[in-house]
Amino acid sequence: MTDTTPEPFRLTPQSRRIFTGLLLGMLVASVSQTIVGPAMPRIVAELGGMEHYSWVATAAMLVSAISVPIVGKLSDLFGRRPFYLGGLAIFVLGSILAGTAQSFWWLVAARAVQGLGMGILMPLSQTIVGDIIPPRQRGKYQGYMGVVFGVTSVAGPLLGGLITDALGWRWLFFIAIPVGLVAIVVIARFLVLPHERRKAVIDYWGIATMSAGITAVLLAASLGGTSYPWGSPLIIALLVGGVLLLAVFVLIELRVPEPVVPLQLFRSSIFTFANLGAFGMSMVMFGSIIYVPVYAQGVLAVNASTSGLITLPLMLGLVFVGMGAGLLITRFGRYKEIMLVGAVLLGVGVLVLARLSAHSSVWEVVAGVGLIGVGLGALSQQYTLVVQNAVARRDLGVATAALQFFRNVGATIGTAIFGTVLSAGLDAAIFANLPPELVQSMPHGTINAGSVLDPSVIGALPVEVVAAVRIALAQQISMIFVVCLPIVALVLVCTLLIKPMELRDTVNTPEDAGRELLDTMAQQSGDVAPVLSGPGSGERTRERLLGLQLAIVAESANRDDRPLLKRAVSELGSGDFSRGLTLLYCTAEMLTSDDPEVAEAGERYACELTSRINAGGVSMSEELRRQIALAAAQSPRREILAEVEQPVAARHEAVDMAKLRSAAGELMAALVADIAVERRG
Repeated sequence: MTDTTPEPFRLTPQSRRIFTGLLLGMLVASVSQTIVGPAMPRIVAELGGMEHYSWVATAAMLVSAISVPIVGKLSDLFGRRPFYLGGLAIFVLGSILAGTAQSFWWLVAARAVQGLGMGILMPLSQTIVGDIIPPRQRGKYQGYMGVVFGVTSVAGPLLGGLITDALGWRWLFFIAIPVGLVAIVVIARFLVLPHERRKAVIDYWGIATMSAGITAVLLAASLGGTSYPWGSPLIIALLVGGVLLLAVFVLIELRVPEPVVPLQLFRSSIFTFANLGAFGMSMVMFGSIIYVPVYAQGVLAVNASTSGLITLPLMLGLVFVGMGAGLLITRFGRYKEIMLVGAVLLGVGVLVLARLSAHSSVWEVVAGVGLIGVGLGALSQQYTLVVQNAVARRDLGVATAALQFFRNVGATIGTAIFGTVLSAGLDAAIFANLPPELVQSMPHGTINAGSVLDPSVIGALPVEVVAAVRIALAQQISMIFVVCLPIVALVLVCTLLIKPMELRDTVNTPEDAGRELLDTMAQQSGDVAPVLSGPGSGERTRERLLGLQLAIVAESANRDDRPLLKRAVSELGSGDFSRGLTLLYCTAEMLTSDDPEVAEAGERYACELTSRINAGGVSMSEELRRQIALAAAQSPRREILAEVEQPVAARHEAVDMAKLRSAAGELMAALVADIAVERRG
């Protein structure tokens, strides 16, 4: 009896080189993100602009959010390689500009350049993984990417704090430059992916309206309540204009042939809820990453190095739980239970941080960020897995980019909103906690949170002023996590509503597999010359034609006007139509491919298919066979059912039915070959 246990999935040598290139790209992007976090309070305090603290992060996220869907779509049209290399080059340029920043807004502009590079690198890394690895195995390899992200996430904050205290914050940006240059060289050498360039109409109006609309809304969210009152003409104009531009964007996307964001993807509830969940998760994640160091340095009065240690549990949970979750999903093929546990733990961690005060201990902060890290680890990569498993391969790039887009917009809006929460009531809270005699001598605006974040300033302040600033800062940061609580509730509800879907063992959906199979099989010349008859020489040709027949049958079953064929394929899959298609396509690929590894991978599907056929060669139920007989007959239904029909061979003995079947078989072979050539053209 044949063993149908699947062989362990292995990357080809070329895919391994590609995957190594992706790891380097992730390294250069993630190290710059994580190494800067603990130093942000010091950087902003030195350059000024504490009232616009969130803009250092918002600028990068805003540009990244806008570029993600655009790059995702263009990479589907023109290939991944040029965009990936361009993203690395842009990121290195942004690092140079950030390291040489002479003012707060110079730094903001440099971070925007870095954000463009990140907006290219992050989604394309995930998309290329989807190009080369099946969903069932993808969790393991995304776990390996998590190792790289994990090393930088764990070492980054620690290294960032040490470099800031020892050498100064500018070296945090300079350190990414040599890594980025090495990544460019390696990826230029090894990242080669097959891509067929096709003519396409670029959605310029969609790109323009989306970029302007998102920018307007995010500017309103960031400036409202801090630089300008929420009711000011500027904020109202930004909100109204942004909403109108986004409405126009939706109308454009419904009409253009190549939309930046294919709105039909949102017809899938899986896609919709995964994007909404990722949106909320990113708000909470970046609120924690950006504002916990402010609490640590401003309220607990620790230096940048210790601040990195305090945030370390978040990164450890994110990385190692993410890796473990990926391995469990690859082993058992289940993901929703892991995601639900992650959403609950995320909420518990946020609740712990929402209870912080000026008198909270370091261990309370560590417990809160640790729980948040575990929750994020169980959620983050799984949203990507859910989306990629639910869409066709032709939409893989734009779907992954759409998810990254929602992550970035969530992070940007969250950072802007939390920045408003921090800044809007901070001055009033500081003066509410000052002794009355000091209130008169210190006008509003003379002190802020930067006073306790800059070591060169804090020593000159009265003890009462320092205490008032720390109490006010603790109150406002606690309020940030109170605002996070309903966001976590949204994440939990969206995760609950994600419909579980079987993880595929191939990189294609069944429909994609059929289309690609019919394209490629027609190009395999093989030994077609020996025709179909005669011993030995024609057997391989007959196997290829059988594979073609199975693929054509499977593709035909997708048509709405093939109800009987749909039922037959569903019965092959034990009631699961998608499984039946997978069995047909994978068996067809095994029969037609000349690659031993492909044939070996398809063997278990062929064995499963044959196991569904009984000893008499029957794969369909008696009821379905009867319906097929009725559909094929020209006689009234009652005559067919009333008696066993006499075959033509019994009534017309002169007709050699065996030869007729042989002729029909060869004619069918010609038809199958014609269809294959037609598909190729």
